[in-house]
Formats: sequence, C-alpha cells, structure tokens
Amino acid sequence: MTVRSSGSARRSRKVPTVSIRYEDTQVREVPVRQLRSADFAESEPWRDVRSVHGMTHHSGKYASATTGGHVVYESRLELARLLLADFDPAVRGIFAQPCRLAARVDDRVRHHVPDFLLVMRSGTVRVVNVKPADRLQDPKIAEALAWPGELFRQHGWEYEIWSGADRVLLENVRFLAGYRRPGVVPEAEVEQAWERVVDGEELALAERRLAGDRPPEEARPALMALLWSGRLATDLSRPLSGESLLRRCP
Repeated sequence: MTVRSSGSARRSRKVPTVSIRYEDTQVREVPVRQLRSADFAESEPWRDVRSVHGMTHHSGKYASATTGGHVVYESRLELARLLLADFDPAVRGIFAQPCRLAARVDDRVRHHVPDFLLVMRSGTVRVVNVKPADRLQDPKIAEALAWPGELFRQHGWEYEIWSGADRVLLENVRFLAGYRRPGVVPEAEVEQAWERVVDGEELALAERRLAGDRPPEEARPALMALLWSGRLATDLSRPLSGESLLRRCP
C-alpha cells in the first residue's frame, strides 16, 4: 500500500521523516530515528533524471560494478563522485537520490533530496551531497546543506559534502573504470595475471613478463582489471605509467 502524508500533516510535521520510493511505485514514509539501510533495498531514485538537448548540466545513468545495475547522476561532478564510490572496495551499496527528507527547521517544514547514499561493508551508512566549491560560498546553499547533515549525524550516519577530488586521481579512476565490468577481460587471464604478478613490481616489467612472446600491452587489460577490483593497488595520485609500482592486496 502506498503511504503518503496529507498536506496538513506535512505542515504540522514535528518528527523528521524520509519518504522512499520503491520499484512497485509505492512510497514509504519512515521516521529518521527508525531509518535503516535495509529500507532502501529495491528502492528507486526519488526524482526522474532526464537528459534533454540544451540542458546546462549533464545527467545520465552509470553502469555500476558495485550494484550490478545503473545509478543515475545529474552532473559531471556527481558522476565523478559516483566513479570514486564504485571504485571504493569499502562500498557495497550505492543509491542515487535515495529519499526525500522532511523536517521542521526554524519553525517551518523543509525538504531535501540527498544526491547519494552509500552503504559501507562495515555497516556504516554515508549520505553524500555533491556541490561545486564556489557555490558553497553562498550562505543559503551552505545552510540548505547543513540541516540535513545535522539530522543524519544525530541518527549515527556519516554525512559528506563533496566538491571534487584530485584531478590525477579522477583521471586514473576513469581510465580503470573501463575494466570494471565482468567479462571485459577473460576471467582466466585475470586469474593468471594475479597468480604471476610480483609484489612491488613496476607495471611495465609486469606487462613484459606476463606477455611472454606477445606484445607487452596485451597483458595490460588483466592488470588494469586487478587494479580496478582492488586486488592490486598502486599510487593513483600520480599518473599511471610503466613506472607505477604494483602492490598485492590481501
């Protein structure tokens, strides 16, 4: 059954709540103090995201390796944060526009739709809002992002306002994301590379050794797939190159 609040109920709201939309079109309203990460299973983004010619921002759908499905985004900056979440092995769940938060703030009812909700393997939940750094200088925008953070932190969840990351890191992750989907690189090649790669070896040396009589670049995809999956690691604050040192991860 669809659960909705009447207009009068919203105007008199005293208990902060979130409304969550589900795949079967139902909308469930949950008090923030009772909210669990499990409430977002089989949920849908609160808003429809459309890409229309002439729009000033760039929206779309990203095929996530973490979720096995598409996650929507409304700007290139949101896509950048989404890529980092998908690359992060500590993240096991990603929900875009997960809910609509409603609460009485300064004697009036306020609403807010977060950009992302990340469920960590540790069980921690992190609510993320993405906003360019220059816009955070606007007191109205800063205040509009502050009160949701206070409510989520009081609930024991993490709250993040994200404005970007190191350019080199993002470029490296974007490149590795090309190897994120299962089957892009044959699993047998990935496992063979994992068995033979040496901890602390330079990427160029690993490629030459694994390729044998083949051109060295033919061994590269398996190593990139291992870097994306987190089984191998390297310093991504520097551009990926043949000098990048590969580290085996437990």
